[in-house]
Amino acid sequence: MSRNTSAMVLGPLLGLFFVSLGNGFISSLTSLRLDAAHVSAMMIGAISSAYFVGLTVGAVTSDRLIGRIGHIRAYSGFASLTAITYLLQGLVFDPWFWLFLRLINGWAMVGIYLVVESWLLLAGDPKNRGRLLAIYMIALYGSIMLSQASLGRIDAWGSSAPFMLAGVLGSMSVLPMVILPRISPEVGPIEPLMPHHLIRMTPAGVVGSFGAGVGIAAVYTLLPIYLQREGLDIGQVGQLMASAICGAMLLQYPVGRWSDRRDRQTVLLALSAACTILSLLVLIMPAYPPLLMVLLFLVGGCIFAIYPVAVSHSADQADSRELVRVIQGMLLINSVGSALSPIVISPLMNRVGSNGLFWAFLILHAALTAFFLWRNKHHPASVPAAPFAASAQMTPIGAEIRVTEELARAAAAPHPEPGPPPA
Repeated sequence: MSRNTSAMVLGPLLGLFFVSLGNGFISSLTSLRLDAAHVSAMMIGAISSAYFVGLTVGAVTSDRLIGRIGHIRAYSGFASLTAITYLLQGLVFDPWFWLFLRLINGWAMVGIYLVVESWLLLAGDPKNRGRLLAIYMIALYGSIMLSQASLGRIDAWGSSAPFMLAGVLGSMSVLPMVILPRISPEVGPIEPLMPHHLIRMTPAGVVGSFGAGVGIAAVYTLLPIYLQREGLDIGQVGQLMASAICGAMLLQYPVGRWSDRRDRQTVLLALSAACTILSLLVLIMPAYPPLLMVLLFLVGGCIFAIYPVAVSHSADQADSRELVRVIQGMLLINSVGSALSPIVISPLMNRVGSNGLFWAFLILHAALTAFFLWRNKHHPASVPAAPFAASAQMTPIGAEIRVTEELARAAAAPHPEPGPPPA
């Protein structure tokens, strides 16, 4: 990567790191504080879902705002709005007010992601987009992992201190952006394929993306509550959450390389089956922190790996003209799953206890396993057309970062017929 490219992407990536650092521990503390205050399970689920609803709405509306006012001004506005929501959460404890704030926070956060991802698109080209995506993932997952690992120390500063710190980080994230040269990447219109088109094209990809959204959102919002109800202190909750995010980051690459050598539907089947078994192990084994750390590392790795494998499988079915729209559509389906997840799983946790989370994981992934087993038997997939690209949950604009020159060539080439996986 050239020096000019590195200098161009440094500012937005630093801004993303700072704001995600604050957002990471606020997401966990929001759930923990509500649970400690004995707020109803349905309300906790609604507040958690509000953030993902904001993400989904912002993903398809914020691009027009960025186009009107420019990237630097838009980023400054979005980051300031996130800082305001954090500070107001620290000032006023009211569940309905927090629901509104988390909705606004989700809308503002996806605006930040849109700015950063479109900036990376301007800085890169199809040859180096893979490296830019890797740096993006390190900044995103690294900040979330660090914020979770620091959760206990930050919480010990006082009831309002974490929200103040998140506000400071949100405001500080503007600085790397405003000191850069004034350039304005173009944000194209977002036109993802409609769900019924995607279902006809790639049923396994749609089901995998939706299921991954349900699982990922539950990890972010409900896993801290599970750990707190198991009697762990805030510091231990943060360490175990960091372990799950670490697994999410480190296991994507080996799983992805494996999916390049095997039918991706088989990989989705294996990941779903592994999540089912791991969820059962968490349910039947004692909640001993070192053992739980290992299990959550594997659970996080498998749950978060389902989404990029499902997207890669969908890309295998697309041609070069609709590649970006397919990936955008899969992201929005994933976002719908994320928005539904907390509001569906929280009442189950209230009814059967903290283990309700892993019962939900077990049921979800057993259903995914059964579906992928059926698809593998009756509708074998074609050999993977292009190399796997690791992926975090991105915005529809960010889908373009994944479309490397190699992937576009593979999509333009005739797709191989379904058959036995290569040796």
